[in-house]
Amino acid sequence: MTTKIAVFASGSGSNFQALAESIANGKLNAEIGLVVTDKPGAYVVKRAQSLNIPVAELAPKSFEDKAAYEAKIVELLKEKEIEWVILAGYMRLIGETLLTAYENRIINIHPSLLPSFPGKDAIGQAMEHGVKITGVTVHYVDAGMDTGKIIAQGAVDVVEGDREATENRIHKLEHKLYSKTLQQLFKS
Repeated sequence: MTTKIAVFASGSGSNFQALAESIANGKLNAEIGLVVTDKPGAYVVKRAQSLNIPVAELAPKSFEDKAAYEAKIVELLKEKEIEWVILAGYMRLIGETLLTAYENRIINIHPSLLPSFPGKDAIGQAMEHGVKITGVTVHYVDAGMDTGKIIAQGAVDVVEGDREATENRIHKLEHKLYSKTLQQLFKS
């Protein structure tokens, strides 16, 4: 049975693209029924459209409050019969409305070995602290910032003084670990 997912992204959508490719290659038994972005015009929109995947471009500031914004998202997710919400570079904290509607069915990927370096610019935080190893964490989403239960982690060596090379290593690991972890999660 195929699991119907929505992918939430705020930027270029490289993790979205990797998930879509894993589905196309038969490595992830899922269907992306909707892409949600909080940044209308983000590059992820073009990626999704090129694959004929429906997109919801919703600017949070055009809603009365966070609850109204998330209520609209939940409405769209229900219409598309979405079972799981997959965050892939979605740069907003998930609120009570979505957490309640999709309890224990919202997953995030974060570019650090949590609990180290939560929040924005985790790679920059790791480089600034001079760590030798960083990595990627797949975790459940809760009301905190990158505080949900950890599902899987993978480590990469930091390339000292070279953020771009370190980011490339992290992205390569993200693209493999996310679909592998989701496939295991959906099977259970």
